[in-house]
Amino acid sequence: MRRTVLQRLPEAIETLTTGVGSAAAWLYPVLVAVMIVNVVLRYGLGRGFIELEELQWHLYAAAFLLGFAYTYAADEHVRVDLLHARFSRRTRAWIELLGSVLLLLPFAWITTISAFDFFWQSYQLGERSPMPSGLPWRFVIKGVLFAALGLLLLQAVATALRQVGILWPGEAEADGRGVGPSDVPEP
Repeated sequence: MRRTVLQRLPEAIETLTTGVGSAAAWLYPVLVAVMIVNVVLRYGLGRGFIELEELQWHLYAAAFLLGFAYTYAADEHVRVDLLHARFSRRTRAWIELLGSVLLLLPFAWITTISAFDFFWQSYQLGERSPMPSGLPWRFVIKGVLFAALGLLLLQAVATALRQVGILWPGEAEADGRGVGPSDVPEP
């Protein structure tokens, strides 16, 4: 069977978003190690380092932000499941499609554009921490915000395309990956 763009594009996007999300998960052990070092230095040796505190914030923010799109791709995001579970697969696909197109895509587009401006201004100014011993290159964490929102935007497109494949299977055969893991048929 020849695969269409409505099948290949969401798969490519989800490969990207889940890859980035999986890689970002490795920031958490690094974060824990930095926190342990910071605690030992501060309370064990009486030395505090602003750089380590700021690094903790940056690592946490990067891991959290880069997990947005992954969470949405894995259908682990917050939703009101009280009614959702009672709807038919088609109704859930319509809700997901309309939510993606009318709510998530515009939100992600606007915030991604704003995040790029936020990042670019920081980069042009050579922004650094206001603390004398703080981290340089504040634009890096602002770039992570831009990248994370861009990935969320891409994932919203992938999700919308998957729902189109469910609602109009003649356009693209539904592959069982519609609105979430609960929709995958049992073997």
